[in-house]
Amino acid sequence: MNNVLITSGGRRVSLVKAFMKELKAIFPSAKVCVADFNPNLSPAAQIADKSIKICRVDDADYSDYLLKVCIENNVKLVIPTIDTELLILSQNKEKFLKNNITIVISNENLIEACIDKIKTHTLFKKLNVSVAKTYSKSNYKLPIFIKPLNGSGSNDNFIVKSESQISEYQFKNDSLKFFEYFDAKLYDEYTCDLYYDRNSNLKCVIPRRRIETRAGEVSKGVTKKNKLKTFIDENFSFLEDAIGCITAQFFLHKKNNEIKGIEINPRFGGGFPLSYLAGGNYPKWIIQEYILHEELVYFDGWEENLLMLRYDDEILIKNHED
Repeated sequence: MNNVLITSGGRRVSLVKAFMKELKAIFPSAKVCVADFNPNLSPAAQIADKSIKICRVDDADYSDYLLKVCIENNVKLVIPTIDTELLILSQNKEKFLKNNITIVISNENLIEACIDKIKTHTLFKKLNVSVAKTYSKSNYKLPIFIKPLNGSGSNDNFIVKSESQISEYQFKNDSLKFFEYFDAKLYDEYTCDLYYDRNSNLKCVIPRRRIETRAGEVSKGVTKKNKLKTFIDENFSFLEDAIGCITAQFFLHKKNNEIKGIEINPRFGGGFPLSYLAGGNYPKWIIQEYILHEELVYFDGWEENLLMLRYDDEILIKNHED
């Protein structure tokens, strides 16, 4: 069976549906499974072909437990979705491969560079991308953007425009760093979904302008073929150790097209459904590469100016027991 397992499914209903659609179009009897610490309260687990309860990501036996689950459920592909599991899974790729299971994930070196914001800045510079200035806590220029050295989403992110907004917590917490702030009046913020094949060659890039976000995830966005896309095509055509879906964030100046790199997340992002619906069929390409062993060609035929407006929906489970 050519089953696919998506880890830490949570609210990733659209991503699970995309994999179900593409997998069953090629292998009608194959299943998409979702593993989650609490599958009973995971919307994605409810709509998957099968939900699987698994230990926490920070459990010492996480990778062994996940491997056991994959073997028991005839899984061929594993799709990680959250930052906290990327490093441990990249370090255990070979263990899974020995059991004919592929974790579609970038290699350890890239993941380590993406976890640390300063290392990410170094990576951007190697790719000819300018980055935000990093300030010391004794010498900075307002406005500033405060965020953790390691972190995801919008947790502990602060826009500071006056001294009175800076707290003792922000000064004393060594994990929080002070960065240059990019004014939304001058810059548009973009999330770009990049697809890299097994040889780390770029096969597609879809920039999504972030119109509105909620809890760090895009709620309104639109696809764009612009200067940023051209820049990525030229400078990111090969990214060492990159495999599968890579999500990169940039600021693009509204007038002079200046590009600033913000962060890179080597996984599917929360806003990926827009790229998929625009024609970036990353789930299908993963299946073609890692199950059918097909070679991919560069794809540029996705739809520009496609606007996504997200909303909440409900999944009801009858007779639920805690």
